[in-house]
Amino acid sequence: MLKPLLIEIGVEELPAVPLLKEMKNIEKKYADILEKHSLLSEFEFYYTPRRLVMWHREFQTQQDDSVEEFFGAPMAVAYKDGEPTKAAEGFARKCGVTLAELSTTKKGGKEVLYYKKDVKGKASQDLLPEIITAWIKSLNFGKSMRWGALHESFIRPIRWVNVLLDDALVPMNMYGVDSAKTTRVHRIANFNSVEITGAKDYFETLKNGGVTLFLKQREEKILADMKNIEKDNGVDVEIDDELFAEVVAITENPTALLGSFDEEFLRLPPEVIITSMKEHQRYFPVFKDGKLINKFVVVSNALTDDFSEVISGNERVLRPRLADGLFFYDNDLKNGLTTKGLEKVAFFKGLGSVADKIKREGKIANALFALYKPDAKEEDLNRAIELAKADLMSEMVYEFTELQGLMGYYYAKEAGESDAVALAIKEQYLPDGEESELPSTALSAIVAMSIKLDTLLGLFSVNEIPTGSRDPFALRRAVNGIIRIVNEYGFEFDIVTSLKELATNYDTIDLQKLENFIIERIKRYYKVNPSIIEAVLGSGERELLALGCKIEALNTLVSSEGFDEVSSTFKRVANITKEINLDADLSVDESLLEDEAEKTLFAKYKEVTAKNYDTYEEELDALLGLKPELDTFFENVMVNAEDEKVKNNRKALVASIYKSILKIADIKEVSI
Repeated sequence: MLKPLLIEIGVEELPAVPLLKEMKNIEKKYADILEKHSLLSEFEFYYTPRRLVMWHREFQTQQDDSVEEFFGAPMAVAYKDGEPTKAAEGFARKCGVTLAELSTTKKGGKEVLYYKKDVKGKASQDLLPEIITAWIKSLNFGKSMRWGALHESFIRPIRWVNVLLDDALVPMNMYGVDSAKTTRVHRIANFNSVEITGAKDYFETLKNGGVTLFLKQREEKILADMKNIEKDNGVDVEIDDELFAEVVAITENPTALLGSFDEEFLRLPPEVIITSMKEHQRYFPVFKDGKLINKFVVVSNALTDDFSEVISGNERVLRPRLADGLFFYDNDLKNGLTTKGLEKVAFFKGLGSVADKIKREGKIANALFALYKPDAKEEDLNRAIELAKADLMSEMVYEFTELQGLMGYYYAKEAGESDAVALAIKEQYLPDGEESELPSTALSAIVAMSIKLDTLLGLFSVNEIPTGSRDPFALRRAVNGIIRIVNEYGFEFDIVTSLKELATNYDTIDLQKLENFIIERIKRYYKVNPSIIEAVLGSGERELLALGCKIEALNTLVSSEGFDEVSSTFKRVANITKEINLDADLSVDESLLEDEAEKTLFAKYKEVTAKNYDTYEEELDALLGLKPELDTFFENVMVNAEDEKVKNNRKALVASIYKSILKIADIKEVSI
């Protein structure tokens, strides 16, 4: 029989971030437990900051009956001379029957002891306490707490438990709380427990009590309020996705409201105001004509018709936050941008201070500047490297560490540093993610690249190498950033020779490990058939810019129609040349070319290789275009001729073609 089932676990206010992190696991964990108890059915999960709710429109009131089968030892082991052995007696005890009740069956070609038992399904009401308790205990929110005299812990104290199967209470006790046919509505509506008669009554009670249970409805309400604010005031509300998810998670009756702060605080950099509002107050910034204005949007949880006190209260709370920021800002401007003190700030054990790191970054930056010769001033480069970490000593960055670099940009501009220097300080960590912007100038790109390279070389020099998912210094992200920079600016960087030259500034580094680490990132960076990357790496290429160009070129050709036929021809070329030393003299003696097919092939090959190509794609396409001549050659010419000179000459011709392709990719590695 199927009946509705409601499970509500009431708690003190859940913190949003841990709840959202575990959100993707909550339903799966519950489903796994139901399946384990043979009671899996469709359900819906709801939550507010004060409750976790599971709702089944139809739930089995009893498990299905089932059959359990038990297989014992082979008969040759279970009985000796017609008498049961300990193996047989133990199997009978396991099944809870006498020896006489056992039978036999065939399994694995042998006759074994066997027992089949009909198992009657248990009542769901008897299993639900175990299921619900197991589900709640399976949830991992990070930190948990104990309360009262309990030894058990949870993210927040559990205050009520409400489990209804077809409007009937399921008796249970969890974390010292007995289940009851009660719930809690919005605190302003009623601070005490509210009795309910059943599931239908439950949903109506919450709705009438100021609780919006359904996530989608809370989201839609907040967004609608924000759109009205924008329309009524001619402004734009910036919606941060993470912040939006948080405010949805911490409200039961959300209302978006427009507040304001004193215009004097607009003297602060916009990022300071926005960070302060988001981090401390969960406010959304407001813009007009693309500029931040002295307004904010707060999402209130209050249940009232007059929000004036809510707005003024939030305005009062924000003022001291912004006043602190302005105090820090003015103090930092007075003190100026200086690196004094960074020699006392440790970077990492074995790598000295931040001041030491700056010196190493400077050496890398100057080496790259000399190599790439950007249209920029070398003094700007050195000044940018020198000041990049200076704002670590500022009061503002001490308060908001995520603004490091950005505050240096503002302080550098106020101090009269050049725009190029200030911008390079601002962009020193770019790109810092897959979707992140890139440095906007070549000078900024060299600064950013130098910082990432020093971190890589430095940490590898002290054997601080990422393992598994552990990567506390984001070295994988650093490699991805370097790849993006070289591709954007056309910087050539060889992960063997370039790193070897730069590594002289560090203690012993296993450069092979570092090369392997970067190659592993390359394989994950390019979203193409993995065999394409292996083919290009098989060419021996280790220069990042060329690697990327060759991967893209080969991917284009592999994706084209008919490549499988081309591939088969050139894999035959690779097989013929696999025992030939490609570094040896592969010159072809035209006087030894006898067959018209080989003469035509050689002529076409000379024509193709004599040209200059703008891209690897054009060059590879031209080389692979030798397929018709190669096919004719293979059909009409015996490579392994009786005459040794003729044979070696023909092999040299085929090997020359393969060697030319191998400069771009080892074509035989491509699998489609």
